[in-house]
Amino acid sequence: MASSKANPEVSLRARALRMLARREYSRLELKRKLAAFTKDPAEIFDLLDDFERRGWLSEQRVVEQVTASRRRRFGARRIAHELREKGIGEDAIAAALPALKDSELEAARTVWRKKFGVVPANARDKARQMRFLQGRGFSLDVIRHLLRDVEE
Repeated sequence: MASSKANPEVSLRARALRMLARREYSRLELKRKLAAFTKDPAEIFDLLDDFERRGWLSEQRVVEQVTASRRRRFGARRIAHELREKGIGEDAIAAALPALKDSELEAARTVWRKKFGVVPANARDKARQMRFLQGRGFSLDVIRHLLRDVEE
């Protein structure tokens, strides 16, 4: 099967549909990917508007997909950051945050068990574990709660 980059005859619409068949894309992501295949930005905007009207392009589905795939490994801050980078609106992110925060402690516990699994032996180990969990996007309150629980 020929690559879509090798065939300049493939329409912008066909390229976009092929991408959306693989996974959900935000409007910004799809715009960036399609920009290489046209010199007319208006063509992309018209196409994306049409896809949104038809329900083929959905910000809500992108939010659901990203949160479902990331919630077991990352904290709410990291997921929100990823959604912002994908061009998701603040309203959609704010709507997703309460559910993420409800499951954040359990997600942090799972990540901590998989990575460390043992109570920090000293302050240095504790700081290292805290930094790791912060890097995964967990809030400091959640991390402190988790480490307090495992130390007891």
